[in-house]
Amino acid sequence: MNEELKTTEVEEKEKPSNFIKDIVEADIAKGKNNGSVHTRFPPEPNGYLHIGHAKAICIDFGIAKDYNGQCNLRFDDTNPIQEDIEYVDSIQEDIKWLGFDWEDRLFYASNYFDNLYAFAEELIKMGKAFVDDLTGEEIREYRGTVKSAGKNSPYRDRSVEENLDLFHRMKAGEFEDGAKTLRSKIDMSSPNMNMRDPIIYRIKRAHHHRTGDKWCIYPMYDFTHCLSDMLEGITHSLCSLEFEDHRPLYDWYLDSLKTPCHPQQIEFARLNVNYTLTSKRKLQKLVNEDVVDGWDDPRMPTISGLRRRGFTPHSIREFCDRVGVAKAASIVDVAFLNFCLREEMNHKAPRVMVVQDPLKVVITNYPEGDVEWFDAENNPEDESAGTRKVPFSREIYIEREDFREEANRKYFRLKLGHEVRLKHAYYILANEAIKDADGNITEVHCTYDPKSRGGWSDDGRKVKGTLHWVSIEQAIPTKVRLYDHLFTVENPSKSESEIKDIINPESIVVMENAFAEPSLKEAKPEDHFQFLRKGYFVADRYDFSTEKLVFNRTVGLRDSFAKKDKNPK
Repeated sequence: MNEELKTTEVEEKEKPSNFIKDIVEADIAKGKNNGSVHTRFPPEPNGYLHIGHAKAICIDFGIAKDYNGQCNLRFDDTNPIQEDIEYVDSIQEDIKWLGFDWEDRLFYASNYFDNLYAFAEELIKMGKAFVDDLTGEEIREYRGTVKSAGKNSPYRDRSVEENLDLFHRMKAGEFEDGAKTLRSKIDMSSPNMNMRDPIIYRIKRAHHHRTGDKWCIYPMYDFTHCLSDMLEGITHSLCSLEFEDHRPLYDWYLDSLKTPCHPQQIEFARLNVNYTLTSKRKLQKLVNEDVVDGWDDPRMPTISGLRRRGFTPHSIREFCDRVGVAKAASIVDVAFLNFCLREEMNHKAPRVMVVQDPLKVVITNYPEGDVEWFDAENNPEDESAGTRKVPFSREIYIEREDFREEANRKYFRLKLGHEVRLKHAYYILANEAIKDADGNITEVHCTYDPKSRGGWSDDGRKVKGTLHWVSIEQAIPTKVRLYDHLFTVENPSKSESEIKDIINPESIVVMENAFAEPSLKEAKPEDHFQFLRKGYFVADRYDFSTEKLVFNRTVGLRDSFAKKDKNPK
């Protein structure tokens, strides 16, 4: 069921231009890099990918695809303390699920540890790197501030021979963690703090998930990244805007080492979404403190969380494409992501009936023991979707909120003395509310009009209200999880409150006693549906089974997102 929603192929369509494309096209026109385009996506395996990474993936792989180029997947695995093979596996799964393929170009920064060590030695021999004995705190003190210049380390003028000897001994494990670092020798008075003799290598005894215990020194990101790009023949190194100030250092390493190719770093604004965190460190805290049920909790902005919530590869790619590529940072309304999902699901998702908070209705004039089967359209937007059979009997469930004993004229659902239409079935008239000893309504007694079969009367009378329902005898017990924003504040990353104090207590509401129409017995994990009048739901990819149906609400049928904002800039 719903197999077409699981495609991982990226749709062919013309995408609007942007400043990155302008740069790439100008390079191709000039014959730069022999007219080739080669990008890379370089995640750190220290957490799961999130919606911000989805934009970077779409840009990195998308630019390569648009110009018949290639895109590598390269793990920046230079900090073994925070890395785990679980993250490596999840990142690969997420990228493939989004519909992108690195083919045979899977690399790791650790592939180049020997090369990077040799490059560091070369910088030492050139007098452009030195071994420093300052502690981390002292290095920060010597670096100065954005308003005042730093000062040189007292170890900056060591000889080439001494620096080489000390660096070799660092590699051999003769010194304690943090006792020494290898630093670039650039300019401690530079207005760019990244150029004030940045660290190249630090001592860190930690087991690496790929190299084991071979190394006790590890290269820093800025040194590793540009040289890994160079070794892979990357032409356009696309990264988020926070690395703009790192670009002079990126270029300095490549220029100093006179590398055979010089990739061009280009920065774009990262994707920020309201009511959402896109910091792996903060997301890790949510996981570690059990605020959420893991990285793939459907309330998380991780790709695996969005997938479990019911977002599709197409909806996420469409969201990233429509948000566009810009230089200026901005915050995008999460309602726009919801809109992209609704737009897809409206055409693709089968319609079904599920009652989440059931109230029993007895149709007193309907023959006991009889069952009728009605033809119900699967999707009014798609005639080819066909129909399904829905059973009807004397006793049915409706939503508890769909009945009131008394209500004003603007209440078009079921109330005493008034009729409503049961979707696909009959008109029913509410006659009596049955209550328990505490005054709670336990069931509603109604009569039906046999001449209104199919939900239409032959006498021309109009009934404004239409309800979804399920036949009790054939209903399937179901659990429904209703998800909402995880945070109560629009910009949680700027909140001064503790994370636990801004968690939305209604970010998940579980309806344990819901009932579904029998056709859903055939559903499979990750099948998508529109629950009539309730929203778009997905069968949970882990908890769903034929014995207990479990559905997650992806989005409601509508929200406050304005039509005029479909293509925000």
